[in-house]
Amino acid sequence: MAKIALKVDVDTLLGTQVGTPNLAKLFAELGIQATFLFSLGPDHTGWALKRIFRPGFLKKVSRTSVVEHYGIKTLLYGVLLPAPDIGKTAAHEMRAVDQGGHETGIHTWDHVYWQDHVYQRDAAWTRLQMQKAYDRFCEIFKHPPLTHGAAGWQMNEAALKQLDDWGMQYASDGRSAPNLAPYRIQFNSVRSKHVQYPTTLPTFDELIGVDGRDALGAAKAILELTQSNPNDQVFTLHAELEGQKLLPAFKALLQGWLAQGHELVTMGQLHRSWLATGQLDKIATEPFQYGSIANRSGELMIQMRHATNFT
Repeated sequence: MAKIALKVDVDTLLGTQVGTPNLAKLFAELGIQATFLFSLGPDHTGWALKRIFRPGFLKKVSRTSVVEHYGIKTLLYGVLLPAPDIGKTAAHEMRAVDQGGHETGIHTWDHVYWQDHVYQRDAAWTRLQMQKAYDRFCEIFKHPPLTHGAAGWQMNEAALKQLDDWGMQYASDGRSAPNLAPYRIQFNSVRSKHVQYPTTLPTFDELIGVDGRDALGAAKAILELTQSNPNDQVFTLHAELEGQKLLPAFKALLQGWLAQGHELVTMGQLHRSWLATGQLDKIATEPFQYGSIANRSGELMIQMRHATNFT
């Protein structure tokens, strides 16, 4: 069957200190490796409260119980409580994942700040934010990051070009449909050197509460998408969700994928498998584009070729 790359977005201090070790323990139990992408600077989760006026945001948080998953303390960071520095406070937990054989990469410097501003900001702002994350990553892990996965699937062209300047070969910054088609980004007359492997499967928080689904119902819905599906996939999970309350449902999903015969891999392993077959010589070059995703508020980076499959 197909490969399914596991991409763990770690957004907060709570996710780093609690969700990440929980997931590492589960992966060890099942003999699985994954890609962990870390937020490396301040945790300003409380700033996200201003999204209350964004279309669809209230509906999403009511379905996924944000307070229950993140806790009051995390939701006050940057508002009534000082924003903790995740990279300084939780470097031990980050290094433990890296030393445990998992792939590690950059999610962002400041998750909320990046997600809410990158689409409108210029190249200088973008490079500054990304360089802070890069420098902190190297400080913690003592080696450069191999990959990148954007916070909230939010990017701009300057950010995508920065990945090439860093020499990254692959990244997973956007979304696509459940039939993986890696691609390169078109920049005027040239194309990106790195390959984009977009997230192809819906996330737990996009499915829970829709049509009456609970967490196990969401896992079942995802398994229905991968049953007898010969295409490679990328699945994004969050340390704050699947690494805590949703851990049992996520374990059921992993066991379901293994029972279906799928190979669960890191982003790097997925890239090397495509590289080995020579398929990357034939992939499309597509423009950078924003669009909407069902059951997720706001717009995010999507793959042009599959734009009609999103809404």
